[in-house]
Amino acid sequence: MIRFFLNKLLYLVPTLIGITIVAFGFVRVLPGDPVTLLAGERGITPERHAQLAAQLGFDRPVWAQYLDFLWRLLHGDFGNSIVTKKPVLDEFLQLFPATVELSLCAILLATLIGVPVGVLAAVKRGSWFDQISMTTALVGFSMPIFWWGLLLIIFFSGTLGWTPVSGRMSLMYFFDTPTGFMLIDSLLSGQDGAFRSALSHLILPSVVLGTIPLAVIARQTRSAMLEVMGEDYVRTARAKGLTGRRVVMVHALRNAMVPVVTTIGLQIGLLMAGAILTETIFSWPGVGKWMIDSISRRDYPVVQSGLLLIAGVVMVVNLIVDLTYGLINPRIRHK
Repeated sequence: MIRFFLNKLLYLVPTLIGITIVAFGFVRVLPGDPVTLLAGERGITPERHAQLAAQLGFDRPVWAQYLDFLWRLLHGDFGNSIVTKKPVLDEFLQLFPATVELSLCAILLATLIGVPVGVLAAVKRGSWFDQISMTTALVGFSMPIFWWGLLLIIFFSGTLGWTPVSGRMSLMYFFDTPTGFMLIDSLLSGQDGAFRSALSHLILPSVVLGTIPLAVIARQTRSAMLEVMGEDYVRTARAKGLTGRRVVMVHALRNAMVPVVTTIGLQIGLLMAGAILTETIFSWPGVGKWMIDSISRRDYPVVQSGLLLIAGVVMVVNLIVDLTYGLINPRIRHK
């Protein structure tokens, strides 16, 4: 197991180096000059532009800026935002709990619905439930997030008025947020209605973000169940006279959950990296919206370090999933 873990760690090194190159180069191929944007709409003189570029280090060759970026990373320095002047790592850690809370609620919703739907679709293979559920899953997987989010806002927030349009909490509540997770902090505050407000703000973003993972989990569960249902030990269990529910829940589902658990773990990593559109639509103050705002302002340090931090989180989640898979299935360790 130790050798398996070390091999996985070794694969992370070239991946991280590649991510630094992509993150550093991505923001610099975008049109727009950060110095000009920083100066404002009134423009800037060539002398002042050169002075600001020198202060920010943008007057040096690109390769020298990249090496300086790597050197700072090796010392744990992710740089400072050229707009807010705050350390990028501090801003990331401040906003990261909002993205984690949204992602966890989305994956919880996707799992609680996707797994039972996949199991029932496999058990009732070829039935109307199987066809409708898998067709719906395909539609959910193919549906653009921005379009789906706007539809839900128009219907549930605009027409019915059941849910808030944006944000994490109503402005009428004020309390400390020691954990950064609004559901927990609202409970700790003891204010009447605070938790309900936090939950109501979380419903629509969670549904939108969890739609694609729900479809993936449902289809993966159905596929894994169909594969397991044809195994000899399942037929033996049925021949012994066990009830259909016991055969499905004890013998089939337990073995089918190995690839499903892997899929769920991978979806968590993708959710934390892919919440950008959802956070932008609902003005959710998380890492995704922070990145979009930074790209529009050409805030080079935030974009390049933010991409690296997000990629690092995804890689850690994937590593945990790989290790968990290795514990569940010992044959994976020897591959």
